[in-house]
Amino acid sequence: MRPSGRDLGEMRPVSIETGIMKHAEGSCLIRIGETHVLCSASLEDKAPPFLKNTGLGWVTAEYGMLPRATNTRNRREAASGKQSGRTQEIQRLIGRALRAGIDRVALGERQIVIDCDVIQADGGTRCAAITGGWVALRLAVDKLLKAGVIVSDPIIDHVAAVSCGIYAGQAVLDLDYAEDSAAGTDGNFILTGRGRMVEVQMSAEGATFSRLEMAQLLDLAESGIGRLMAAQKAALT
Repeated sequence: MRPSGRDLGEMRPVSIETGIMKHAEGSCLIRIGETHVLCSASLEDKAPPFLKNTGLGWVTAEYGMLPRATNTRNRREAASGKQSGRTQEIQRLIGRALRAGIDRVALGERQIVIDCDVIQADGGTRCAAITGGWVALRLAVDKLLKAGVIVSDPIIDHVAAVSCGIYAGQAVLDLDYAEDSAAGTDGNFILTGRGRMVEVQMSAEGATFSRLEMAQLLDLAESGIGRLMAAQKAALT
């Protein structure tokens, strides 16, 4: 029995609300159960220096967690003068994931920055950030297309992410914090709309896992990604 009472392959409720931020070129608030992440996209008219005169665009991300996103207050990283290794790893992951769905030639020499701020955390924050970040990115690109700044849509596919793991000896979909903190195996799966894998992060937290168990987790992830992409599409209609 899962702590939430959900079935093994059941996701938490998912909602994506767009147009949350007045000034951002694209924004949304994604809620996956009690995990809530605010995602915004900002357009910059030039690419980073390392891409100057290449004709290629860039998508990057920044990630942060508000001090009371968890049950105890976390000190703001800005107060310590540096980001934690965890934060840096997560925002690099978000950037890599979103770039997998972009034709950087069609984007042209410009940059889109995706900001992901965790308002409330209950497991799966990086997955929610990727899924919501793609919606914010889609909205920002739509503005470029509508304004005639670009003529070809650079977004080539949906991108979404979900967590899966082995909890109490069983493969489960979409871990909340209670499950994530006690899971024997924990994994994050990032897929495209065509079912191609962008990245899989898996680790044996308390017990090793078998090839069969990994296949079971991938099957669960594919079903969860389908639900998330349906939510992305619904939010954009």
